[in-house]
Amino acid sequence: MKKIISFILTLIIVLTQGNIIFATANDKINLDIASKSAVLMDAASGKVLYEKNSHEKLPPASVTKVMTMLLICEAIESGKIKENDDVQISETAASMGGSQIFLEPGEIQKVDTLLKSIAVASANDACVAMAEYVGGSVEEFVCLMNNRAKKLGMKDTNFVNTNGLPVDNHYTSAYDIGLMSKELLRHEKISKYLTTWMDEVVVGKKQAKIGISNTNKLVKHYTGATGVKTGFTQEAKYCLSASALRNGTQLIAVTLCAETSPIRFKDATSLLNYGFANYESVKVCDANEKITTVKFPKGSKENVDLVSKDNLSILIKKGESKDFTKKVEIKEDISLPIKKNTELGVVKVYKGKELIGESKIVTTEDIDKASYGEILRRMIDSII
Repeated sequence: MKKIISFILTLIIVLTQGNIIFATANDKINLDIASKSAVLMDAASGKVLYEKNSHEKLPPASVTKVMTMLLICEAIESGKIKENDDVQISETAASMGGSQIFLEPGEIQKVDTLLKSIAVASANDACVAMAEYVGGSVEEFVCLMNNRAKKLGMKDTNFVNTNGLPVDNHYTSAYDIGLMSKELLRHEKISKYLTTWMDEVVVGKKQAKIGISNTNKLVKHYTGATGVKTGFTQEAKYCLSASALRNGTQLIAVTLCAETSPIRFKDATSLLNYGFANYESVKVCDANEKITTVKFPKGSKENVDLVSKDNLSILIKKGESKDFTKKVEIKEDISLPIKKNTELGVVKVYKGKELIGESKIVTTEDIDKASYGEILRRMIDSII
């Protein structure tokens, strides 16, 4: 089909006069972080506000499960699996050591129960059961983990298993953990479990109730905590990906290789406190908010609204003014018909020439080709 439309709309949004100023990893920040590696990241934009050896490749222990949970959530939202699906537990899954919910070979569990057990109890056996269910095998699921890591830009990562139990060549970095935690937090389905302090599950062929509790103490003790995951092995030492939301600003603090559990929580608390004290988010648009209208002369509907696929916020330093440019870019070649939620462009936010945020823009309905009669009617109407 011939080129339908090609344009760029540029809108200047001036909330007040001035410039946005961001902190960078090179800012001199007086934080006493004892963990070997750490990063503080804005969950909306991925902007790094603080880092210490953030790209050093280290074993992540059970923080690995952030990626496992992400793939499960994406499989649910894509329709590949359902939360109430039955999962039969294999011998392999039941044989996992470490943190577990003591699944038995042959028993049946729901996807939702296994996901909760991973998020709250860090259950290694549930990880393997879900890996086999989603990927067909643990090995295939690990391939999916590494492929997803590449798509997220996780350049310091190689996964070998689903749960972070000690194994050669299994590593990631504080920065990469921030990236996958950021992606996981986009899924509302998991948020209820990431913030669950205590619960119970029914397991085994005798249907025994066992209590489960969250190893992330910040869920109970830090205001606004939203997750995400702890980890510990003798090699990895004490690891943590912690997130919190306050006044519309969501931050992620990652600490790796802390000598003790209290140190990882202290470091994460210090990072989050620093972030909330110095930064705030400015909302550009909400998910499903109308961004622009596109004209389709040969479409079943001539004028079609495009909306933002995701929430879009910009992180700024507190006290700085809010002056930025929003630019809407529409794809040049668009062929009909088009399905609902098809990406047709992007809305980008700039500070000067620097891109500081963006969101895909999508259709709100199906668009078919117009009939010849409809096109003729439009031509007559335009003449009249």
